[in-house]
Amino acid sequence: MSEKEPLAVLADIHGNTAALKAVLAHARARGLTRFVNLGDTFYGPLDPAGTWAALQDLPMPTVLGNQDRILLDDAPPPAVRAVRDLLGPDALAWLRILPGTLRLEPDVLLCHGTPKDDAAYLLEDVATGLPAPRGEQAVLADLLPEAGECTLVLAGHSHHAGLATAGGITVVNPGSVGLPAYDDDQPPHVMASGSPRAAYAVVSRTAEGWDAEFVEVDYDWESAAALARKNGREDWARWLSTGLA
Repeated sequence: MSEKEPLAVLADIHGNTAALKAVLAHARARGLTRFVNLGDTFYGPLDPAGTWAALQDLPMPTVLGNQDRILLDDAPPPAVRAVRDLLGPDALAWLRILPGTLRLEPDVLLCHGTPKDDAAYLLEDVATGLPAPRGEQAVLADLLPEAGECTLVLAGHSHHAGLATAGGITVVNPGSVGLPAYDDDQPPHVMASGSPRAAYAVVSRTAEGWDAEFVEVDYDWESAAALARKNGREDWARWLSTGLA
């Protein structure tokens, strides 16, 4: 990636087609032509088929997220099976060939959670129930040896936009395109951007290193919330309409 070729970094779309289209339009209006997707693309009570339609012909290097991986299970629970059924065989075949990590350039690595675990947070410690920055050595331990030759690692999963440096490696989490907040019980914690807007990041290589700009985009989040509510997920409706959990 040259200094003149910034990268639009997307993650955690979660089947939110309206948010995805808004982010793509916003990035293109800025003249961005290079996109990557850090996974968790389809799962959720929204519009996985529409998300697939928006992505399937778009050149976008993509890695598999933990909630992409569960769509490939042999005996998924009903909510997962419903998403599978909406996606159809072509989208599932695409998921099956996605890598867990991807070396975009010799010194740029894409992953979903950490290079070692797609269900682990790289930048955040949630032991208190809220995200707090992890220490540099803890982050570095999760980066090595997989990212040992990298100057940039792009990671998603937490839906929490962030930037850190560990051992000379810049780590960027772009936040979530499609789900700005959620709660989890392993361990009990919440992630919340505080805004219902769709998030992505613009990352550029400069003479001094890496520069990251975090972007939020307006879209019709109330319609997304209404769809979640229609599909029986009042919790998703609240997260989508408020950015709070």
